[in-house]
Amino acid sequence: MTDFQSALARAHAHSPFLSMALGRLPEIEALLAAGDVEGALVWAKAAGAGLEDAAVALRRERMALAAVVAIGDLAGAFGLSRVVGELSDFADRSLDAAIAAAIRRRVPGAESAGFCAIALGKHGAQELNYSSDIDPILLYDPEVLPRRERDDPAEAAQRVARSLMEIMSAVTAEGYVFRVDLRLRPASEVSPLALPFEAAITHYESSALAWERAAYIRARAASGDVARGQAFLDTIRPFVWRRSLDFGAIAEIGRLTTRIRDHYSAGQAIGPGYDLKRGRGGIREVEFFAQTHQLIHGGRNPALRLRGTRASLDALAEAGIIAAEDARVMGESYDRLRTLEHRLQMVADQQTHSLPTDAAALDGVARLDGLADGAALVAELAAISDTVGRRFDALIETYAPTGAVQVEVPDQSDPVADRFAERVQAWEGGQYRCLRSAEAREAFARIRPQLLRALCEAPDPERALLRWERLLEGLPSAINVFRLLEARPGLLAVVMRVLAHAPTLADELARRSDLLDILIDRSAFDLPGSVAEIAAELSRGEAGDDYQRLLDAVRLRVGEMRFALGVQLVEGQRDPLEVAAALSRVAEASIDVLGRAAIEEFRGNHGVVPGSDLAILGLGRLGGAALTHASDLDLVFLFSGDHASESDGRRPLGATLYYNRLAQRVIAALSVPTAAGALYEVDTRLRPSGAQGPISVSLDSFEKYQCEDAWTWEHMALCRARAMFGTEADRAALAAIIARVLDRPRDPAKLRADVLEMRGTMAEHKPAKGPLDVKLARGGLVDIEFMVHFLQLRDHVAQTPDLGTAVQALEDLGLLPEGTRRAHDLLTRLLVVVRLVAPDGMFPPEASRGIVARSCGLDSWDALLDAVLDARHCVARGWAQVFDIQLEIA
Repeated sequence: MTDFQSALARAHAHSPFLSMALGRLPEIEALLAAGDVEGALVWAKAAGAGLEDAAVALRRERMALAAVVAIGDLAGAFGLSRVVGELSDFADRSLDAAIAAAIRRRVPGAESAGFCAIALGKHGAQELNYSSDIDPILLYDPEVLPRRERDDPAEAAQRVARSLMEIMSAVTAEGYVFRVDLRLRPASEVSPLALPFEAAITHYESSALAWERAAYIRARAASGDVARGQAFLDTIRPFVWRRSLDFGAIAEIGRLTTRIRDHYSAGQAIGPGYDLKRGRGGIREVEFFAQTHQLIHGGRNPALRLRGTRASLDALAEAGIIAAEDARVMGESYDRLRTLEHRLQMVADQQTHSLPTDAAALDGVARLDGLADGAALVAELAAISDTVGRRFDALIETYAPTGAVQVEVPDQSDPVADRFAERVQAWEGGQYRCLRSAEAREAFARIRPQLLRALCEAPDPERALLRWERLLEGLPSAINVFRLLEARPGLLAVVMRVLAHAPTLADELARRSDLLDILIDRSAFDLPGSVAEIAAELSRGEAGDDYQRLLDAVRLRVGEMRFALGVQLVEGQRDPLEVAAALSRVAEASIDVLGRAAIEEFRGNHGVVPGSDLAILGLGRLGGAALTHASDLDLVFLFSGDHASESDGRRPLGATLYYNRLAQRVIAALSVPTAAGALYEVDTRLRPSGAQGPISVSLDSFEKYQCEDAWTWEHMALCRARAMFGTEADRAALAAIIARVLDRPRDPAKLRADVLEMRGTMAEHKPAKGPLDVKLARGGLVDIEFMVHFLQLRDHVAQTPDLGTAVQALEDLGLLPEGTRRAHDLLTRLLVVVRLVAPDGMFPPEASRGIVARSCGLDSWDALLDAVLDARHCVARGWAQVFDIQLEIA
């Protein structure tokens, strides 16, 4: 409920500044007394209208606006977001006017071009407080900034900056506009007031400090040449939002907080003199709480790249990074602290954050807010400070390493430990470039004891050591890796198990050390969500992101997902069948996101084919939703509509040529390595007419081919076909075509002869690679597939692309022997794990065998081998039942 009379009375009684301002502005006080706060705001914003002198005009507007916003706040008509929004908008307008006036002082009539103010801090976040300084960074383009013919561009820019400072900050009889602090600019002690864009870019890309990165979380191109300012922010975005975690920056926040608490020690205790901004549990700790999480996770999640504190907290909770209750409590505490901060500043229009030490003055602040007295204000702040302070302390303890981790050093009398210690000591002799700097060696020294212990305790120490050295060899800098491992001692043991057991993951880690970062997220051991949810995550980006950036982003994020799923297997966190299904969802989401992106890119030149769309069919393990880490994507590209149509773009193409070129674009999007690495191998050899045929054909041509020309093996492949991409109508049409093909009546004898011939040819030309190649070995997964597809085609039953589900249905019908589903699941689990642990199909090292056995649900390696042999004999019994032929199991 709004109460303007009470607000005006409290302002006159407890705020000398507001009482003075209202006395000077009787028109505004009359509007406010009548409850017309919006009318008063319009009046305030026009207070300087018509004046040629920008300095005078802005000061008059500022005084009027300060009065209206304060009374609107005190009366309950304006919430905090409206208050800080109005103040921030005025800062933008006044800086814009000051830049324009400063340029025209030197070059009359010139446009305000080539000079920009980048807003930082609360101004950048559009959260300015009531009597705030502003901390812009002034940048200019020497080629564009208006200047006199004889002026040097740098000197012209400094003249603009000095004039701007005078217009904004000089205290005159009319007051001031904003105090402007330029000390946040790069190298402020030696640099000019305004910097060229290129010089600033060079600084942030090469020599910026950790606090500067945090400052740019809330940066905004606010005034002047905003377009060039935004281009600058886009350029330095990788500096701010790093995919690789910077624990040095996070630790710096912890050290900064400690320094602030120490420096303002008098303002830490709750009571008179308490500092609402810098005190324990104060405004800055809420802001740092949000920004620390943003620094950690924002590089990989653009949805967290927000400037406002409340919005950032809500986004962090939405992403599951902080608890929803923490977001609510911290957010509500922040709003109240900011509101009380405003009350302090309304008293005398001073940039203060501390409670008065005088009891009467403290009572006055409390009563301005509507509280009974200073004691009530202190009691409320005590509760808020404790709530915020406990959460911030826990954050710093969690993320910021405070010194060397205490780890018991292995017994040096152990010859293995002794030999490893010598190897580790030798790494600092210049062998690895990532250890050549003093800072890197210092960071490494702090983790050396725990590294040595982790190596000695690794299940295969020699293998882990060799792969760790390969990791070091590929790192241009290892400081961040060492800091991460220092901050997360338990992570090193996980890394060593990955290096010892999973060559595929070890190779990925050697290429991308930032993959370690994902393991500190609590979501790292969660399965990815639905295809739609994964696609939404892969599609996340920012305005201005182009096609190439999307390709890179998808490769990076898919790599992270696949790595995390692999670690879950190594750690025994997930059933391999769940991992196989998750890998398939990730692949399907990638097809969806990159397919849409390729189409949009392609349409820019060639338009669309009216009444026609691309469809993609997934076959094999992709169609059956059971991918491994080594699986290719078996795809067939199709299109709906009339193949004789033509596209409507500026470079029109006939439909067949259009979709063949588009298919090539999609394949490239999925398979061509970019700066971010590779994604998938795509196999299109299962398309109609095989490798010699066109890559993409119409749905009508596809059906005609399948009904008239396809071989039996192509119909077998259709048994695991599933639409991956396309409109709902086209997916339904594809499903109907496949159903019609699979339901065709067949000669059982010919079908049997074709199936057996194909399996015999495959056994001859593609024998098992090793004793764990349970895909190609007789009695393995290929034999299961051939039995299932034969029965699906002969009897028109169990027609699902999910092989396990089909096996169960056939077993239930008595067409396969009891235990076949169990055999299928065991062999599939083994295949998924072996592709990661022993990709050559040979027995893994002794130390890795327990992981393989446990992943398959067995207690020991011997038990696993016995179970696999039993499974293969079960498949052989099924083969004899289905084909009346004995299958020899070696």
